[in-house]
Amino acid sequence: MKEKKRDTRWMVCVALMAAIVIVLANTPLGMIQLPVIKATTVHIPVILGAVLLGPLAGGILGGVFGICSLISNTMAPTLLSFAFSPFMSTTGLPGVLKALWISVGCRILIGVVSGWLWKLFEKVHLNQTIALPITGFVGAMVNTVTVMGSIYLLFAQQYAQAQNVGITAVWGLIMGTITASGIPEAIASAVLVLALGKVLLRFMKKVMI
Repeated sequence: MKEKKRDTRWMVCVALMAAIVIVLANTPLGMIQLPVIKATTVHIPVILGAVLLGPLAGGILGGVFGICSLISNTMAPTLLSFAFSPFMSTTGLPGVLKALWISVGCRILIGVVSGWLWKLFEKVHLNQTIALPITGFVGAMVNTVTVMGSIYLLFAQQYAQAQNVGITAVWGLIMGTITASGIPEAIASAVLVLALGKVLLRFMKKVMI
């Protein structure tokens, strides 16, 4: 009976975190419109969910984030929405599958990687003040590197056309995005995961008893 209560509480907590992801994904705080791409803070509750509830919850929350990203890029497309929405594909079924990987698959990885990294830190008894910001930083970089790396590997030609540059310039533009957007996002994620994570971990200990 006690285990069943814990499972129910876990599902309720996942649902609450998913609601936060959905709210963020549908407000200016979650999806910040830039000229070419949408910068995001939605990965932060995904990372926190992975820390608090484990890799499975992190993967579920990442999937919710990915679906929200897919919808956002379909309803309010940008120059790069072909890489995030299967409905914007210009290359048929292969483009659909590639877009699903980038919009959903890469976001699932955020939660899975963050959850397992946190488990590793717990196993080696790393201080929370160190472990939380590292997890936040790595989780955010997983998002940026896998998304932008996948765009480079899967959509380089379309990216070059969207940016009106030669194919040889794509690598530099991808690295520029990672540097200009990804690193600041990761630093912000590290700070917020530390600040919120310490409070939420104490709260979760009481809730999950």
